[in-house]
Amino acid sequence: MKQSFTVRQGALDGVEAFLSVAGHRSFRKAAASLGVTPSAVSQAVRALETRVGAALFIRTTRSVGLTEAGERFLARAKPAFEELIAASEAARELGERPAGLLRLSVPRAVVPLLLEPLIASFCRDYPDVELEINASEKLVDIAAEGFDAGIRLGQLVAADMVAVRLTPPFPLMVVGSPAYLRGRKRPERIDDLRAHACLRMRRSDGSLAPWPFVAGNKTVEAIVSGPLIAHDYPTLLGAAIQGAGLAQLPGPLAKAAISEGRLQALLTQFSVTVPGVFLYHPGRRQVLPKLRAFIEHVKHKGASPR
Repeated sequence: MKQSFTVRQGALDGVEAFLSVAGHRSFRKAAASLGVTPSAVSQAVRALETRVGAALFIRTTRSVGLTEAGERFLARAKPAFEELIAASEAARELGERPAGLLRLSVPRAVVPLLLEPLIASFCRDYPDVELEINASEKLVDIAAEGFDAGIRLGQLVAADMVAVRLTPPFPLMVVGSPAYLRGRKRPERIDDLRAHACLRMRRSDGSLAPWPFVAGNKTVEAIVSGPLIAHDYPTLLGAAIQGAGLAQLPGPLAKAAISEGRLQALLTQFSVTVPGVFLYHPGRRQVLPKLRAFIEHVKHKGASPR
């Protein structure tokens, strides 16, 4: 059973003063090292003794010594306090310069398009940062699952996230390979897709994604069917290139295959434009230097796909 745990307010008050007096065996020298008055140190130690319920020092006009209770308290308090100081220094270091583990949740399609060309240069420019990329189509709660940031299509970013644009808007394009289109009538209207094998995407919530289009001033969602259901765009891209059917893909992902003649763009007059790819994180106050460095690196050195 999980037990509740609380730290009493002021539980650590006076500990630094105690350790300084114990180290110097002098209230005056302890005060000088802490930059306070001997009276302030004496009051802090008395308050600590009251809370502990035992005298920690033996005081005379000539010397200061530890009681048995003081010796026991010192043996446990000194290493614990040193660990607290070390923890503070480690945290402060992460807040002052790019360092530590940077965890990103990204869809698979983003890795070759945006991140792959930048990984080596980022690691080279920021050797104290460990970059961990979790490539998955799953929409995760980045805060709950320990990620510093996520990368997703703009329409999938929650409203309470701070979003940083990584690419301009781009179209979702229907594409097919020359092998698939050979001997088939090319679709010229959205309804023509009923006669074609369409490769579909299953969303992270389990539903099958319809194909969105723009017809005049209206957005139309076409329910298509076909031989393959995938969970990511790279799988659909590969299947389309191999002639398994038509696919609707982000323009930047299909661009190279279209340029090389392995795919042909279809129904371009009906293509819908999506907001683009964004990096998102919980808030400006939580942006550590490691994440800020990554954002700037992608924005300044990355070639935004168009």
